[in-house]
Order: sequence, then structure tokens, then C-alpha cells
Amino acid sequence: MRKGAKAAIVGSVFAVMVGGAGYGAYNVVTAISGDEGTSGSSGPAAVKTGPPSADEVKEASEKFFAAWEKGDAVTAAALTNNDADADPVLSSYSGAGHIAKVQITPGTPSGASVPFSVKATVSFDGKSKPLSYESELTVVRGLTTGKALVDWKPSVVHPELAKGDTFVTGEAANPPIEAVDRNNVVLTAEKYPSLGPILDELRGKYGESAGGTAGVELAIRHEDENAGDTTLLTLAKGEPGKLRTTLNANVQAAAEKAVKEYDQSSLVAVKPSTGEVLAVANNRKDAFNAAFLGRVAPGSTMKIITAAMLIDNGVASMNGPAPCTQTAIWQSQTFKNLTNMQPNENATLLNDFMRSCNTGFINLIDGTEANPLTDESLTTEAQSRFGLGQDNWKTGIASFDGSVPASGGPDRAANAIGQGQVQMNPLNLASVTATAMTGTFRQPVLVSPELDDRRLATAKGLPSNTVSQLRSMMNATAVSGTAAKAMAGVGGGSIGAKTGSAEIDGKAVSDSWFTGYRNDISAAALVQGGGHGGDAAGPIVAAVLRTGG
Repeated sequence: MRKGAKAAIVGSVFAVMVGGAGYGAYNVVTAISGDEGTSGSSGPAAVKTGPPSADEVKEASEKFFAAWEKGDAVTAAALTNNDADADPVLSSYSGAGHIAKVQITPGTPSGASVPFSVKATVSFDGKSKPLSYESELTVVRGLTTGKALVDWKPSVVHPELAKGDTFVTGEAANPPIEAVDRNNVVLTAEKYPSLGPILDELRGKYGESAGGTAGVELAIRHEDENAGDTTLLTLAKGEPGKLRTTLNANVQAAAEKAVKEYDQSSLVAVKPSTGEVLAVANNRKDAFNAAFLGRVAPGSTMKIITAAMLIDNGVASMNGPAPCTQTAIWQSQTFKNLTNMQPNENATLLNDFMRSCNTGFINLIDGTEANPLTDESLTTEAQSRFGLGQDNWKTGIASFDGSVPASGGPDRAANAIGQGQVQMNPLNLASVTATAMTGTFRQPVLVSPELDDRRLATAKGLPSNTVSQLRSMMNATAVSGTAAKAMAGVGGGSIGAKTGSAEIDGKAVSDSWFTGYRNDISAAALVQGGGHGGDAAGPIVAAVLRTGG
């Protein structure tokens, strides 16, 4: 349901609702002002410090629950440590959300945390349905007042609520959709959990044009208007319109299973011959589509683009010299290789690519009379050949199309090995791999551009000689290089891969990246904090490539 939903909105203070669990009446003035003094006191009471006591936790939570049950948003918000943010959410709960007859049952406290269950009724336009869920709050000491207060988080009111979200119940502005894959298999969030937020976004964008009729529902309205509302409860079903996607249910199922093995993991698979997205999966505690919207350093997977730049500019060839030294110094900054990598003064670019030698690549980017590379060369290669970094991809949902900025100083060298200022996500990298293996850039799409006359991004792609060398280097990496362990057993046909480990400031463990192809499917995965590329991201990609598309 989108922002145009028809819903009545009322004020932030509401009449007492029938059916609350009832913690008994209490002094509203005291609840708001916190006047804990007694008559005859000689002066203001000292501000309390330290963690709240068990009695304070019990009292603060009970007062908050009682006000919430009554629909008294002002009082409930004042019992938190951030009433300005709490009031709009609590107001929308009983107001635009039309949630009434609220009963809250506290569980057994654990320190300052109190779990609880909520039972309520959602009613709109003569239609009603029960609502139940569980949540938790924590009581903290107010910094200035010393009072015991509920530590405000939107998830206190509902576990799916995030900052800026509110509730709304009404007739949906956007009808529901029945999303199907390329073979007409129905795609649901229940069967493919990663698709939940994506299906919401598709509904928000294409619900009207898909030809369905709107229903009535309780939904979370997100601060980002482009995100689409998240349905919590359907009071009256609408008639869904059919929306065909480019996804492949078999590949999607494999992706869902693979990402479950690693926290903070994301994957995208595309069909290189068309650019169609075959699968998108995320395993995250939030609902962020990192597979399409992530912006993190891609590590050594960037060497696909850097190698293409070196070949296209006549600086190096697959079998030409590229000494893998112990260290490489660029603009007074020293760069090293992975621990335990042995130097090889006689290495070729192919050797460096297979082993992911950083210094071998950095030694080749120094501009001389015989070397035409500049600070802009990598940016030009990424944009003109691979279609990256121009903010013009139109996949059908929100996406980030990578960033490879022109950088001087140490960042020029860092960018070449996927660190510095370069930012990517699995969507970008799956596309890079598809371009490397076909020579043609085809902007990834999740729904056909014919559905809404989208104009897709273009790029000139790669010369055939460059493609031949990239495929040979990626194949060697998959067969006998850093990707060999992960790619073992992927199957016959044309295969290739590249690993990457991206060091992130402040993190002890690097991000794990892996990209690969098999015949007409390419896939890329990221596991944040996963370590070496072949260890975590590699098995995810391999599992998807085994499906064969």
C-alpha cells in the first residue's frame, strides 16, 4: 500500500479504549512531569543515577503499557527518553492505524528489558481483524532527569518498525500483485523470504498498471516514499494483478538456501546474454536490499576491471610481465599482498590475477611515457566499457550502479585493487562478470523495460581480444587459482571466477567477495565480515551456478 491510501487520521490524544488489560488509573500529571516529591520537602530531590532498579523497571514499563493501551500517545511518549520521535508513531498506532482494544501482557523481565505480547483489533470501514505479535522494551535512566524511562526504539511498538515509519490502515492506493517468474511460477515472500521487501517495492511501483483491484489493510508506511508500504494485516483482500519478472524460481530457491548459511550475505545472479536478473537474495536482520543498494569496497574482484583497463590501454597482456613483488609503493604509501603470499618477480598478469597479487597490479599503473594511464583511466574503463558509475541504471526497482571515481594520490592505487573510494554491490559485480564473459554490457533488469518504457543504460563494452584474455584469466582462477576450492564440482561448460577480500576500516575481519560464471549465468556474492572471498561468498555463488540458470 502506498502513500495515497485512504485512511482517516485523528489527533494524537485518543479516547479511552474498551478492552484494555488495565493496569489501573494513575496520576497523568505525575506520569508526565515525574513529580516524585512529597509535601513539605525542603527542596528539589536529588537526580538519581545508576541503572534502574527492578521496581523502577516494573513501574516504568507498566505506566507505558497502560498509556499505550488507552491510546494516550502523548502520555506514552512522555514516558520514553525521546517523546518527539515516539509521539508520531504511537499516534499513528491508534489513529491512522485504527488499532484498538489493545491488551499488553508483560513477560518476565531480564534485567532492564521486558518482553511482552500484544493483542489488539484493527477495524476500518466495517471490517475488523485481530492483530497479535511480540516485542520487547528496555528501561533506562534519563540523562537529565534521572527518571526511569522506556528507551525509545520504533521496534518497541512493533518489531518490523524502523525509524521514520508509521502505521496506516485503509484502502490501498496500489492493488496487490501476483509476481511470477520467467516461467510463470508464482513468487511469494513466504516461499522466497528475500523477495519480501522487493515484492513490496514492485507492488508500489507497478501495482496500478498490473491490473488488480485494491483491498483494505494495515501497513507500515516507510519514511522513504519510494520503498512501498509493508503490509502487516489484510482486512479485505483485493484482486491481484499479474506482474512478470525476469527471475528464475529454481535459481532464486538456490540463492535463498545459500545465503542462509552466512549472516550479512547478499547475492545477485544475471543472464549474461540478456542482462535479466535471475535471482536476488539477502540474509540480513534488517530489510535492506544490499544486493541492489549496497555501497562497499569490492576488494580484488575489482581486478577484472583493472585488468581490462591494462589490456585496453596496451599496458599489459595476459602473458606479459607483471612482477608480484613483496610490496609496492605508490605516492609514499606501501601496499602489501595477502599474508603468506610468496613474491614472484617473473609473474605474468595471468599469474597475478589467479593468485590475486595486489602488488603486481599496482606496479603496472604507474604513468610513464610508455604508459598512458592517468587518474581517470580506471573511471573511464568502468563507465564506458562496463556501464558503471553514471547513476542511470533502471532495473525496475531502486538500485545503485556502482562508483569508481577518478582518484589521485594513494587512492589511485587503492582503487585498482578494489579499496580506496570504489563502491559496489553484488548487482554491479554480477553485471561486470557478464560483460567480461560476453564483451557486451547489458544493463541488468528485474522487470521488462517494455512494462513502463524505461530507457536502459548503455556502454560500448569490450574488444574481443580483451574478452578472450579476461575469460582465460577467470577460467584459470576457477580451475587452479584462489577460486578453485569454491568452484570445485560446479559442473561442465564454460566457467570462470574471481575472489576478493575487502578490508574495511575499523573491522578486524575483511568482507568476502566472489563472482563467477558458468555458461549463461553469472553471479556475485558479498558476505560482510566473511573473510577471504573463497571462504564465505564463494560457496554461495557456486551453489547458484550449479543450477545452470
